[in-house]
Amino acid sequence: MRRVLAVAATLLALAMPAFAGTSVVPALKQFGEPLFKPDFQHFPHSNPDAPKGGALTLAAPGSFDSLNGLILRGVPPRTLGLISDTLMVASGWELDAAYGALAESVELPDDRSWAIFTLRANARWHDGAPVTARDVAFTWDQIQAHGAPFVKSFLDRVKTVEALDDRRVKITVNGVGDIKPIIDFALTLAPQPQHWWTANGRDISKTTLEPPLGSGPYRIKSVDAGRSVVYERVADYWGRDLPVNRGLYNFDNVKIDYYRDDDVMFEAFKAGAYDFRPEYRAQRWSTGYDFPAMQDGRIVKIAVPSDLPLGAQGFRLNTRRAAFADPKVREALGLLFDFDWIRKNILSGQYRRTRSNFPNSEFGASGLPSPAELALLDPFRASLPERLFTQPYEPPTTDGSGNNRAQQREATRLFKEAGWEARNGKLTNVKSGEIFRIEFLDGSGALTRVVQPYIEALRKIGVEASLRIVDSAQYQARLDDFDFDAVVVNMNFFTPPGTELRGYFGSAAAGTKGSANYAGIREPAADALIEKALSAKDLDSVQAATRALDRVLLWGFYMIPHWHNPDNWIAHKTWLAHPATPPKYDQDYRNSNFPTTWWVDSAKLGARP
Repeated sequence: MRRVLAVAATLLALAMPAFAGTSVVPALKQFGEPLFKPDFQHFPHSNPDAPKGGALTLAAPGSFDSLNGLILRGVPPRTLGLISDTLMVASGWELDAAYGALAESVELPDDRSWAIFTLRANARWHDGAPVTARDVAFTWDQIQAHGAPFVKSFLDRVKTVEALDDRRVKITVNGVGDIKPIIDFALTLAPQPQHWWTANGRDISKTTLEPPLGSGPYRIKSVDAGRSVVYERVADYWGRDLPVNRGLYNFDNVKIDYYRDDDVMFEAFKAGAYDFRPEYRAQRWSTGYDFPAMQDGRIVKIAVPSDLPLGAQGFRLNTRRAAFADPKVREALGLLFDFDWIRKNILSGQYRRTRSNFPNSEFGASGLPSPAELALLDPFRASLPERLFTQPYEPPTTDGSGNNRAQQREATRLFKEAGWEARNGKLTNVKSGEIFRIEFLDGSGALTRVVQPYIEALRKIGVEASLRIVDSAQYQARLDDFDFDAVVVNMNFFTPPGTELRGYFGSAAAGTKGSANYAGIREPAADALIEKALSAKDLDSVQAATRALDRVLLWGFYMIPHWHNPDNWIAHKTWLAHPATPPKYDQDYRNSNFPTTWWVDSAKLGARP
């Protein structure tokens, strides 16, 4: 379920007749033709001659308490997708294509109202049983009954899933003419083995630490609850010779150790406790890697470029709480976040300020609205701020000196207009006498160095601000219940943006426990623009809708934007090797932090600490 964007390819379609007005294809693409043809052998970013073998140790923040990744309850490992295949996979070189994995072909009618996936005859679970269409239908039924709300919202344009026979499964979608929900289903749904889940009293609606049966390149070898998971490569993996998998999944054993403290996790890397580390802290990347293993060449650093559209990281303000319901309050809070000082003093001058909910992509707003955007926004002009139509959105800037009195004055003015004024040094509601408070909830402590200066800036104008760090299970529970004032969330999206927009920004999700609409956005204009993006028939129309949506969200001040980095910063042991060419839209490092295309260079194993 988690392996939404992995490397991919395709084989020839089955030699079977299509019904009138239908076609049978080996790959799907929303706009245009698939880049890779049916006879290709492997992707440019994989090495088909990469040797298999060796062991890799990775590290992950936080903890886990379940191996059931289907349901809302519990926190599963992010790497759980290693044990499961999806029907199709993405290429890494296109943003809107899917190539056959479990499914060898897809039959489509001209109006795209349904699709029939034909599973490969040799697709097998790790116990040797065939992967069947009934497993796909079973998984769909369980998602509808017990699945996490965000997963359900992502697939909510699929109406029915029906097993036609052992190898053919038919999905019917809401609406016609749009292939996006079919692609989303193919990339997202990882079938679960019905025969395993229904045996021996197992309950798929509950958490479990029993390693589930999978169909993917790895199986779970051992589990130390909350501490580590060990995966072993499946030597007779049914899909090992597919072009989509050639040159991938090269390590015999992969261990993931969990660390509750980010600084402790880094110290463990310095001591040689694990082998591959993505780095997300600019100061550490700039100055923290001066230690013996780096100095003597046992560890190297690389920056891997990527054009992958990124998620928007920022403080999400919970508008369900009265204190944050007024957009003037939210704008005032954003004015007091001095990114320029933080970038200079904490982020070592690295990163780019995020100015959109769709950074590093062509789907976010820039400049003034285009004519196509205005046509979509005009029906809602009366309910939207006039600035949205006349000014480009720009987050506040300072000179980086820490002297941001102009922002403090403007924030104080906005608070006063919203009914808050300073009394005895405390920002107080003029009607109720309530003191303005904001608590930043964090599940790891990794951003403490950023949050604390912000808290001090808020306190200067009388806001009672605080930071609360809780364990990962409590953090997830409070997120699911929307029990927070502000949280730092990085909202990834798929490309082109699709039904995840409803889960992030749609009114229906605002009241759904466990949804990803953390800010509680209920905005009719946003709802309408989301539907415009979902129903668009060409890329230009998608971009016009998402850019217009971006403006509505930005001028609603639901997020205090942070920053983003278009490159992947990686430190690794010297004996790890990787292809020279990364995929254009790489996802490995940002999603599961598992280096799918890497391998052990046996000639350099002597460099191991």
